[in-house]
Amino acid sequence: MTSVSSTALSGLRAAQLQLDSSAHNVANLNTPGFKRQTVELQEEPEQGGVRASLGRAQNEGSALETDAVDQMAATYSFAANLQVFKAQDRMMGALLDQKA
Repeated sequence: MTSVSSTALSGLRAAQLQLDSSAHNVANLNTPGFKRQTVELQEEPEQGGVRASLGRAQNEGSALETDAVDQMAATYSFAANLQVFKAQDRMMGALLDQKA
């Protein structure tokens, strides 16, 4: 069984990788021959959470609309996983209050 914090941490790492990748793609928007970075997410059933890895698009060129959506989704994912950390902290505090 995994801890809630390790599951949330994997989500934070995946969101950060997505933000970094989409920022890299936007920065290289006009670079000739550039192939976009992609982020593949894979479930970690035994450890919990998600594993994120970088890949490359098959075709050259930009997809600014995709990168903008990816940035927004990563921002929401980052915020949601941060809320999981906060909820765990509150639950642990309540548990300690009950035991003390």
